[in-house]
Amino acid sequence: MTASSYRWVIVAAGGLLGCVAIGGMFSLPVFLQPIAKDTGWSVTGISSAMTIGFLAMAFTSMAWGTLTDRFGPLPVVLTGSTVLSLSLFAASHATSLIAFQFIFGLLVGASCAAIFAPMMATVTGWFDTHRSLAVSLVSAGMGVAPMTMAPLAAWLVSNHDWRTAMQIVALVVGAIMIPVALLVRRPPALAHPPVAPSGERAAQAEMSMGEALRSPQFIILLATNFFCCATHSGPIIHTVSYAVSCGIPLIAAVTIYSVEGLAGLGGRVAFGLMGDRFGAKRVLVSGLLLQAFGALAYVFAHQLATFYTVAAVFGFIYAGTMPLYAVLIRENFPLRMMGTMIGGTAMAGSLGMATGPLAGGLIYDAFSSYAWLYIGSWAMGLGAFLMAMNFRPFAKPQGEAAPVTA
Repeated sequence: MTASSYRWVIVAAGGLLGCVAIGGMFSLPVFLQPIAKDTGWSVTGISSAMTIGFLAMAFTSMAWGTLTDRFGPLPVVLTGSTVLSLSLFAASHATSLIAFQFIFGLLVGASCAAIFAPMMATVTGWFDTHRSLAVSLVSAGMGVAPMTMAPLAAWLVSNHDWRTAMQIVALVVGAIMIPVALLVRRPPALAHPPVAPSGERAAQAEMSMGEALRSPQFIILLATNFFCCATHSGPIIHTVSYAVSCGIPLIAAVTIYSVEGLAGLGGRVAFGLMGDRFGAKRVLVSGLLLQAFGALAYVFAHQLATFYTVAAVFGFIYAGTMPLYAVLIRENFPLRMMGTMIGGTAMAGSLGMATGPLAGGLIYDAFSSYAWLYIGSWAMGLGAFLMAMNFRPFAKPQGEAAPVTA
């Protein structure tokens, strides 16, 4: 199979790996009540495993990315897939809350991080044309997780005790991810490096890791992604609770999240196509501004129909912006350090995501209202927009890779 054909296999593998990995981690909300009833552990204690998971993803993303740059994506993704399956299986046997938090939070979160940044970095290296679309499709695969793995987990836990259900999920994760991980390959330009460049191009290719990490371009991308994820973290986590506080029945309120997720799939593809046509930076900046006002719009939602409308718009926008960070990194930094650079932005994004659950809870406890959560998200979104406006691409492309033609 030619490189131009196999690159789409890489996209499919990345989407499937991301879907199953994120789905495995996000099965916890489905198991939350059954675990609490069976063990007597507090709901807060069990759910805090998700916060630990986000932090574990944050602090291991860059390390997994660096290992990808050094050894290639196959051993990293294969390790992550294996550890994720084993961790879910081990979590099902936890006999104390602390053990569960350690296993599910730390190990599951860290193993999920071994999928996201390495696969995004790998896909960007396989594509010269249609790059924004390619990374958006991988991201779309991850976005399908709540609509595939979560229903599977719900069906299992309705027919089995939570420990058996989680063990089956672990087996499904391993049975799918480990074989698919074996399909992952280095981009051709790294597997078979071209003749060393000379002149000005050589100077660009010789950018050191330290220079890249200290560059204003990378620092701005870190800050932008942190504030971007902080913008949508609170609305994602707390909107169902907000809708219930508005008098909407829980079973109906949960469907708001489904609407947001479905719209996000369309957003990823649409923003990917727009990124290829109009440029990743221009589309990202516009999306960040729209995301800020999308978050603010929740303040005015009180009826289910309004929630659906806002969720569809907000989900379309925030999901669409996320893959564009990887495209900007690929356009501005050498291919040989893609894993580290994308891992760095993934770290910032995960830290931003970790703010939402805590901030939303504190705000509601203090004001008995979620209004200030969405106002704060709007302010965060404006901050992300202003930071992205200050991003200045390098004067010359920094990647040393030969393009993969369509």
